[in-house]
Amino acid sequence: MTAKPTSDLSLTPARLDWRETGPTATDYDDVYYSREDGRLETEHVFIRHNDLPERFRHWSTDRPFVIGETGFGSGLNMLCACACFEEHAPATARLHLVSTEKHPFCADDLARAHALWPEFAAYSDALRSQWPEPVAGIHRLWLGERITLDLHFGDACDMLSELDGGVDAWFLDGFAPSKNPDMWQPALFEAMARVSHPGATLATFTCAGIVKRGLKAAGFELDKVAGFGRKREMLVGRLDTPPTDSRRSATPWFHRPAITPHASAVVIGAGLAGATTAHALARRGVKVHVVDEAVAGGGSGNDQGALYIKLAATPNDQSLVYLSGLEHTRRLLDILDPARTLWDDCGVLTLALTDKDAARQAKVLAAYGLPTSILHPLDRETASAHAGQPTATGGLFFPRAGWAAPNALCARLLKHTNITYHQTRVSALTRDTEGWCVALSRGEPLRAGHVVVATAYQSRQFAELASLSFQPVRGQVSQMRVPEDTPVLETVVCGNGYAPPPINGVQSFGASFYPNDTGTELRDGDHATNVQVLSQALPELGARAESARLDGRAALRSATPDKSPYVGSVPVFAQWARDYAGLGKDAKRFQSVQPGAYHPGLWISAGHGSRGLSSTVLSAELLASMITGEPCPLPRKLVDHLNPGRRLISDLIRGTASV
Repeated sequence: MTAKPTSDLSLTPARLDWRETGPTATDYDDVYYSREDGRLETEHVFIRHNDLPERFRHWSTDRPFVIGETGFGSGLNMLCACACFEEHAPATARLHLVSTEKHPFCADDLARAHALWPEFAAYSDALRSQWPEPVAGIHRLWLGERITLDLHFGDACDMLSELDGGVDAWFLDGFAPSKNPDMWQPALFEAMARVSHPGATLATFTCAGIVKRGLKAAGFELDKVAGFGRKREMLVGRLDTPPTDSRRSATPWFHRPAITPHASAVVIGAGLAGATTAHALARRGVKVHVVDEAVAGGGSGNDQGALYIKLAATPNDQSLVYLSGLEHTRRLLDILDPARTLWDDCGVLTLALTDKDAARQAKVLAAYGLPTSILHPLDRETASAHAGQPTATGGLFFPRAGWAAPNALCARLLKHTNITYHQTRVSALTRDTEGWCVALSRGEPLRAGHVVVATAYQSRQFAELASLSFQPVRGQVSQMRVPEDTPVLETVVCGNGYAPPPINGVQSFGASFYPNDTGTELRDGDHATNVQVLSQALPELGARAESARLDGRAALRSATPDKSPYVGSVPVFAQWARDYAGLGKDAKRFQSVQPGAYHPGLWISAGHGSRGLSSTVLSAELLASMITGEPCPLPRKLVDHLNPGRRLISDLIRGTASV
């Protein structure tokens, strides 16, 4: 018998009974949409009674219009919203969809449902091509150039309670209250109210008493209107003044001020962190200036890098961030490069080279309970078959991971019409009443409302970031030519290092790991270390490397003390030290209503270490969402986990702060 997972990451997919009129949920004995006409029902209940055509037509706000939904189901409501938006919204408007789902459809059922509405093919095809595995968390999909969908897989109340963002219109949907009473609870309505923008509307098909009472108690003003088909009445509502959000009472330092939108931004750094951020902003219509002396000139300059994650023995915030990050990177790569010229999802095999490794991997399998499509074990024989080379042991296999070419990826990301690259360095960064001024060593200064610093450990060169802790880590990758007609690796293999499948006849492997060593010259000693590490994991390939002529590349990674990157708005560290000094006396009793002070429009994405391919895309989406007023692609607690001020708070509590 398999041990019960200690997390709730793996979800139970929807179990359906297909009938002529559409799918019925066998576990709830209820339909997903009206048997009479599902599309007409959606348009009557949710589109018309949230007044979406008119609101879209006049939407001129810089941020996107946000729709929140409880119960994604087949996606019909969201598909209708997309079509309505495309028909009525101005060309400059953007739409952001947030939908919860506890039991997601499997891919085949989703395709079967969407076949009923060929008029939505442009959106439904994009949806299915990015459809995530049934894993709890937020999955960001792009349904069009101006339409983003965040699928919140999990309990609706739990997910909305952690939503970092605001909603303009609610589709309060789901199985009937009599069929699914666990969802229709006061806590859900309170969560909806907390994350509503002023003037948010709602519509729902039901008039059940528990729903009316719960919504009124949460602050919504309600009216009954004519329902659809055989349903005589339905509810519509409005919330002009959302309640005060008390979720920050215990962590006021993480309360971010309101953001002022700007049409332009400067990104300092053209490695993975900078290029992904620039691209994310550019896709949203922001004019971005990227400044660096070279594209992918530092740790992002390798020909290949492992697209992988290393999970903690038991789920923690860091592992949840990287698990989400891996899927975010995959989706972007699939859209950016469907031909897979820059990447390959060949899988990653993490070997258990010692008894300790094997015990740890067993804990990971038991603790996370992930579906086999995400993670499963392989014995040595099967591992060798997957790798195409004899492996020293078996291990864990991540089928959706693989490798990517970070240098080529950076170049591709920066080729966007809204991005201008400046091949120079920043000589000074100052702020005045008009925003940020970025002085360049060559060329005219750049002005922008937002500046993103993405220069790894060198980010500390700017006074506002000097309090951040970084550790430079030297790493050298070794390379050798692969003779023709020689069996090659077919998946990425990781042990104490990594080796991806060869490209262009070159096998890469490495990388050495030397903290606080800032040298970037090639060293024979590092080659010898890489060969030894390769031999431990792949004995035959290692033996071949011992007699091969080796080339390679050395560069610096940047690590943070807790090995999670710094992503977010930059705190005013000195003021934090004053405002929250009381944490050092008694953190449990310390109370403050003083929100955290941040430098307006100054952001950072740095400290991604050796796993930047799995974290920078998600980090870029997070920054772009914050800067442009979108809901965040991570739950609030994980946004807080990445906050650049987290280390200072920990140091204040321990009494070791030095600001």
